[in-house]
Amino acid sequence: MAKTKAPLIPNRTVAEFVEYLEKLSLEIQELYCIDQIPWVIGYSGGKDSTATLQLIWNAIAALPAEKLIKPIYVISTDTLVENPIVSAWVENSLKRIKIAAQEQNLPIEPHLLKPQMTHTYWVGLIGKGYPAPRHRFRWCTPRLKIDPSNRFIRNVVRSNREAVVVLGTRKTESSNRAKIMEKREAKRLRERLCPHPHIPNSLLYTPIEEWRTDEVWLYLMQWENPWGHSNKDLFAMYRGATADNECPLVVDTSTPSCGSSRFGCWVCTLVDSDKSLTAMIQNDEEKEWLQPLVDIRLELDIRNDRDKRDFRRIFGTVQLFERNVNGEVSVEPIPGPYVKKWREHWLRRVLEAQTKIRQTAPEEMRDITLIQPEELSEIRRIWLEEKHEFDDSLPRIYKEVTGETFIDAYRGMESSLLGSDEWTTLEEICGEDAMHLELMAKLLDTERQYYTKARRVGLFEDLEKCFETSSRTKEEAIENAHLRRNLKLAAEEGDVETIKQLTWANMKFSNNSETNDEEG
Repeated sequence: MAKTKAPLIPNRTVAEFVEYLEKLSLEIQELYCIDQIPWVIGYSGGKDSTATLQLIWNAIAALPAEKLIKPIYVISTDTLVENPIVSAWVENSLKRIKIAAQEQNLPIEPHLLKPQMTHTYWVGLIGKGYPAPRHRFRWCTPRLKIDPSNRFIRNVVRSNREAVVVLGTRKTESSNRAKIMEKREAKRLRERLCPHPHIPNSLLYTPIEEWRTDEVWLYLMQWENPWGHSNKDLFAMYRGATADNECPLVVDTSTPSCGSSRFGCWVCTLVDSDKSLTAMIQNDEEKEWLQPLVDIRLELDIRNDRDKRDFRRIFGTVQLFERNVNGEVSVEPIPGPYVKKWREHWLRRVLEAQTKIRQTAPEEMRDITLIQPEELSEIRRIWLEEKHEFDDSLPRIYKEVTGETFIDAYRGMESSLLGSDEWTTLEEICGEDAMHLELMAKLLDTERQYYTKARRVGLFEDLEKCFETSSRTKEEAIENAHLRRNLKLAAEEGDVETIKQLTWANMKFSNNSETNDEEG
């Protein structure tokens, strides 16, 4: 996908930029003092959010103490799959922000936000089997980034009725970003403030929206960081994440900068490649310990992964879609979640990478955690309770890879009526019939889950669901989906004769399936 060109913003001389900064500082002070609405600043640790926070910090610090009456929350979201270098940078920065704000008596409170354990990347991919994200199935961004910050902002609004959200977005990032920001400008209720597009009773403020990238670096290099985090180190981090390792020192607005570096989730398959992580390894031999992350990301980024995924959607139904194959329309099942074998494979790969990194990383990074213990517990729960995989393979895989015993924070080591021995026996009985194995496992485990309940209401309904999703072979399930699709199309066209034929065929198909179930 071609990058859209950023809109041109006229160059400012250094003197003009300094004068502009003074006016902007006055604007920030006026907006802060005009009401009691708390501010929430989005902080990623990158250049734009750092410049925004630094700009506001310096402006607020110049106010008399009696005017510092409302809180400024600094929020940063850790997706738990961030570039480890950047993640450590942000975490250390937030610690310094907290200390410096207390020392300077400023109402600035940093908060490190994380996604809910039921919504993390690995719980989605390894636990539920969601395929690696694509632009048409971008399941990760809301869960990992948007939801945690929106939840925090909504809590602020709930407590204070309103909130001002401050972001470091700039029009010069891309033409698309500029168009979005210009549309928001048209809806402004107050000077420089517009309604938040997704959160009621909150306003957006973007103080550096008219800044060029070189002006961002000029400000960071020439104005001291007020919470004591080195902007030169930030510059060096960007420089190390640039492929050619060239990032000239910004001394005026005519000097090109290294603003094209992008830091994000190391697992991200929504981009062609993680250029920043790869560049870090290429530019610094001491960062070669990051290579296992690049290897996993490349392995995840397979465009055609149908052989790794179920032919049904996650709830067990076959859904069809039309796609172009060599110029002809082909109606095929929409591939569903990763099958058991591949979910276990991804778990093993992540644990292997984590184990290797803990052995090869610098001393200060050897406690790195790629997958949290709480995530492992949730993955285990999903495999056992939702997918009925009662062989309980997670503790075994964990032991094989790490050499340590898995301690489940939420689930005791209680004995079960079914386990790995029973699963092995079932595999031997079912042979190569994967659907038969799945059906038997679901039926047995559903009964097991109801075994200890005082009231077994709902058992028969759940057993019926097992038959609905797993009693047909793959070929029979797909054929049935085609029959239903054709019946629906015929009904829409009013083709009575076709409806009769398809209805009869569907009845025969259902009767044959029931007979096969009884024989089985």
